[in-house]
Amino acid sequence: MERYTHNVGDNMISYTDQGVGHCVVLIHGFCGDSHYWKYIVPQLAKKNRVLTVDLRGHGDSSTPKDDFEITDLAEDIASLLSSLRIERATLIGHSLGGYISMAFAEKFPDKLCGLSLVHSTALPDTAEAKVNRDHGIERITNSGIKPFIDELVPKLFSKNNNEELDYQLKLVKNIGYKTSEFGAIGALNAMKHRPDRNVVLEELKVPILLVVGRDDGVIPHDRTFSVDKPNIHRSIIENSGHMSMLEQPDKLSEVLQVFLEGVIDSKMK
Repeated sequence: MERYTHNVGDNMISYTDQGVGHCVVLIHGFCGDSHYWKYIVPQLAKKNRVLTVDLRGHGDSSTPKDDFEITDLAEDIASLLSSLRIERATLIGHSLGGYISMAFAEKFPDKLCGLSLVHSTALPDTAEAKVNRDHGIERITNSGIKPFIDELVPKLFSKNNNEELDYQLKLVKNIGYKTSEFGAIGALNAMKHRPDRNVVLEELKVPILLVVGRDDGVIPHDRTFSVDKPNIHRSIIENSGHMSMLEQPDKLSEVLQVFLEGVIDSKMK
């Protein structure tokens, strides 16, 4: 898979660009990278132009020099789209990627054709989650990224799948090890301080897809399904935790393909 780079200020953003047609941007979660979508991209790229982006401090992108907010990461996506002369796109964000998608929707609604939150939420961190962010920062600061990732990754998968998905568990750990410590700490702080964007979800007019894993132990279903209105579609992926793109890629691909067909139809009306 050929990779490209785009500079946003002092930050180098690594990305891939495959297929032709309606533009879809896949945004990975915390301590992940573009490889999270390795099974999804070939399916979506059959009928769409699919971009995958490595966030600041993640994957092959550069380590940021300064602290950043979720909105800064959304602006990275907007800058990339502008450089590629893509006027509008559908954003599909996993976990942290969903928070970024919501920030993008708030700041650049005219650039959005559709939005999907995959194991994510428009709501801010709970008090308990904020405490856990601080614990994560302390863990990385004191012990480095590897022990933190080793503790984190098994929690992302359904307990029913851990033995069957040994390869995927190792893949996610190896991806996580590549995350810079400053990038991981910056992302934890950004997630901790992100505002409530549920009103953005309530006001968006474009097609929206909310996806949960039946066994997701990270984000409860009610925090994903926080708004109910006609342009919002819901999907529950069975036998999946927080990582359906790796646990149940065929099921997630099918759900996303149907959603994107609806997005394209809505554009033509």
